[in-house]
Amino acid sequence: MSNQYDDQSFFDSYSQMLRSVKGLDGAGEWPTMEKMLPDFQDKKVLDLGCGFGWHCVYAAEHGAKSVTGVDISEKMLHRAKQQTKSEIVTYIQSDLQEVSFLENSFDIVLSSLALHYIESFESICRKISHWLIAGGYFVFSVEHPIFTAEGKQDWFYSPAGEKLHWPVDRYFLQGKRKTCFLGQQVEKYHRTLTTYLNTLLENGFELLKVVEPEPTEAFLNQYFEMAEELRRPMMLLISARKKKD
Repeated sequence: MSNQYDDQSFFDSYSQMLRSVKGLDGAGEWPTMEKMLPDFQDKKVLDLGCGFGWHCVYAAEHGAKSVTGVDISEKMLHRAKQQTKSEIVTYIQSDLQEVSFLENSFDIVLSSLALHYIESFESICRKISHWLIAGGYFVFSVEHPIFTAEGKQDWFYSPAGEKLHWPVDRYFLQGKRKTCFLGQQVEKYHRTLTTYLNTLLENGFELLKVVEPEPTEAFLNQYFEMAEELRRPMMLLISARKKKD
C-alpha cells in the first residue's frame, strides 16, 4: 500500500480539502453514510484508514466502548491525535494489509475511501470477517468502479475546455491504476461492482445496503461545483453484516 500522505507537499494539499477542513460536514457522502451506520452504544469499533480520525471521534461521541483507528501515515495520525480528546480512542500506524487483530475483537469495522488503495480486497475481507464478532457490521466507502475504471480520473474535455463526459474504459480489466491526485501520481486499484459484492458474500457477509451517494440539496446549494457529481457516481457505499452461525 503506497503512502503519499507523508510527503509534505501532498499532505499540505490534502489538508486544504473541504473534507479535511470541515471534517464529516465537508464530506459530500457523509449524510448517506451516517444513515447506514449501526448503533455504536457499548461497541468496539475499528476504523481502517482512519486519516484525521473524524469517524473515530464520531464513534466515541456516539457511545462506543472503544475505538481503534489504523492508518499508514504518520502525519495523518499526528493530526488525528491532536484533534481527538476522547481517551477511548487508540491510533495505530500500520499498512492496512499488515495490521492484525485477534478473532472476535470488534463489533463494527468502518473504512472511508481507503480500501481502493489495497491490492487484495478478498484478503482484507477475510481478515475483517475474522476480526468481527458474529453479527458484527462492516460499513465502508470506496471510489466507484465507474470512477476508477479508465484510470486518469478526469473528464473528457472539448477543445474549449468544456467537460463533455466522464470516460469509462477497461472496466473488466481489474487491477492497478495510476492517477494524478493533488499534483502527485497515486496508485489505486480498480475493481468491478461484481467483485466488491461477491467478495463480501463469499467471505461470510450478508449485504444490508448498497448506495451510490448523491450530494444533498443543501450541499449542492452551498457548493455550486458539486453539481458535477450528479453526472457520474464517484463513490460506492456498502453496509454488510457478518453472518451468525
